[in-house]
Amino acid sequence: MKRLTTPLLLCLTLLAGCASQAPTPEVARDQVTWSEQRERIEALDAWRLAGKVGLRTPEDAVSANLDWTQTGFDYRILISGPFGAGRSVLESSAEGVTLTTGDGRFEAETAEQLMEDQLGWALPVSALDRWVRGLPAYILPHQTTTDDQGFPRQMKQAGWTIDYRDWTWAPDLNGGLWLPRRLVMSIDDFRATLVVNEWRPIDTGTSA
Repeated sequence: MKRLTTPLLLCLTLLAGCASQAPTPEVARDQVTWSEQRERIEALDAWRLAGKVGLRTPEDAVSANLDWTQTGFDYRILISGPFGAGRSVLESSAEGVTLTTGDGRFEAETAEQLMEDQLGWALPVSALDRWVRGLPAYILPHQTTTDDQGFPRQMKQAGWTIDYRDWTWAPDLNGGLWLPRRLVMSIDDFRATLVVNEWRPIDTGTSA
């Protein structure tokens, strides 16, 4: 795997670093089952996530702030802070995917293709909006182990292992949901961590 460089900010759309104070839940998680909220999580197709991301390989480790807005299959992910490199924006729409950094604006039909073109290797960006909600990506086979309430504890899919380390209460999403707060994704010697500081609805009429 290549040494981490500024263009690698793209892959930071996956990952994580530190934690913040979680909101107080109305119902403790050990009193909720995954099946009770799974349908509402599946229906959650518009949301905004703020947090920290971190990426580690044998050669390097980087971290950044993350602001991710998802609407259906389209997303806008703002990455800022690593090594004072400013901000990078990864955006997806029906027209394709663009990555804007201090080095310019790059385009491709898919995020994976864009990463392959710019970095020489790819991450499963198309699966992340599902993984970050505790759901497997569509179509691909997967294996999941769960806790006593049925919440995913570990999921294996597409060669990746996703460990769900912590959960947080999101009171403003689909009537209130328990959603992942800390997840660690790994493949071979590559490790990506995402810590969510806040889940919230999309701010109507405003932009990131």
